[in-house]
Amino acid sequence: MKKIMIMMFIMLCGSNAYAFSYADVVAEAERLASSAYVEDTTPLPQELLDMDYDDYRSIRYQREKGPWYNQKLPFEVQFFHLGSLFKHPVKVYEITSGKVSPLNYDSLAFRLGDKALFPFSNLGYAGFRLHYPLNRKDYFDELVAFLGASYFRGLGSGQRYGLSARGLAVDTGLISGEEFPEFTTFWLQKPQKKDKKIELYALLNSPRITGAYSFIITPGQTTTMDIKAVLFPRAPIEKVGIAPLTSMYLFGENTKNRFFDHRLEVHDSDGLLVHNGNSEWLWRPLDNNPKMRISSFVDQDVKGFGLLQRDQDASHYLDFEAYYELRPSVWVEPIKSFGPGVVQLIELPSDKEIHDNIVAMFVPHKPLEPGKRYEYEYRLSWFKDKIPYDSKLGEVVATYTGLGGVSGVNEPEWTKFVIDFEGGKLAEIKDLASLTADVNVQHGRIKDIVVSQNPLTGGYRLTFDFQAKENIAEIRADLKQGNDIVTEIWSYQWLK
Repeated sequence: MKKIMIMMFIMLCGSNAYAFSYADVVAEAERLASSAYVEDTTPLPQELLDMDYDDYRSIRYQREKGPWYNQKLPFEVQFFHLGSLFKHPVKVYEITSGKVSPLNYDSLAFRLGDKALFPFSNLGYAGFRLHYPLNRKDYFDELVAFLGASYFRGLGSGQRYGLSARGLAVDTGLISGEEFPEFTTFWLQKPQKKDKKIELYALLNSPRITGAYSFIITPGQTTTMDIKAVLFPRAPIEKVGIAPLTSMYLFGENTKNRFFDHRLEVHDSDGLLVHNGNSEWLWRPLDNNPKMRISSFVDQDVKGFGLLQRDQDASHYLDFEAYYELRPSVWVEPIKSFGPGVVQLIELPSDKEIHDNIVAMFVPHKPLEPGKRYEYEYRLSWFKDKIPYDSKLGEVVATYTGLGGVSGVNEPEWTKFVIDFEGGKLAEIKDLASLTADVNVQHGRIKDIVVSQNPLTGGYRLTFDFQAKENIAEIRADLKQGNDIVTEIWSYQWLK
């Protein structure tokens, strides 16, 4: 208890009383969980509350005001201002040689367009971002940003911001409504001149749970984040999502007819990939259905999952402002077993690309109980070209849908699926006749299964017609050579 009180004194005063470590963050999270939740109700100045999103975006942090600027360090830190949707301040501290000092708010570090920002004082920051020479040695690119609730985003080289990760999801997808835990305090380890990675800690708090997080971030072509989380529920929670990912899918090959748009596809991610405990690789194409879809992949010791942006052909997007082909994919790899549970995909209906409508996360089999301690350890990989896994299987690269039937004879009661596979073991197969398709469906019928070569990609194409017997159906398909599966398992949920 005495050490916790000393730590709180450091947080408030910036004292250098003792060497600070992640264990202190864990102790503070445990202390908070033993008391009632206290919401931050500090009011913001009206000028900030009245800002719309475009006004807020015009606030710029001046790089030269950053605490690590011009110190010949490999990383720099800059801050986000409060305003618009971001109403809750976070505390930010710097750790130097184990000693803690606050990084205090400074209104003079911000500009509002070409003007000085309002002369606020003692507001605190909304969040922060780290910069690193990711793409060239003479420029500090934005590497990672922590802003809003427990959301954060990362980049590898050659990427543009797309999907987000979160510290934790609580009751996501339930009728009762979602609770959004917040990172309320951060501690940044000040880097040394030759460091290739950076470490930071975060304290998470919400009405029903607290948590302590450790991030070790290593930038590169694939940027990795090694994350430790220690959670302390203070009240019963029906559903917790571990390592949640949040993305946007408006339309693609399988939903192109629902939008009147000059672009062919609009999405930050196009599919969920799961490597389950049975060593199967499952690919589920994302969809934007008029109804909410929830897909659960039951598993024991999942080996990995992620939301991927596989289609990186600019001509498929025709958007030279958003550059969807440069959005990163994110892969979640448990370092310590997540145990029994489900990888769950939630797809919400959406009519605008500004809305995130996709969530993927791991949901433990048993709800987390108040008064207990739960530990999770995993790695997030933010990548585009160099994938952090090697399944050696042919990948699903496209899914198309249309009217069923053969050429010239449409059958509206049937839906045609066309799935393109390429790469991996498929690249070594030259004999089309040696390939067979394994297609299975629950609550539906399948006919006219055909495997052919795709002369444009060099891969193989699977085509079949599907008819539903009920309002929901699950379809699985893969290609085999003899008894060997040579592709990922394509998995699709059909809703009427």
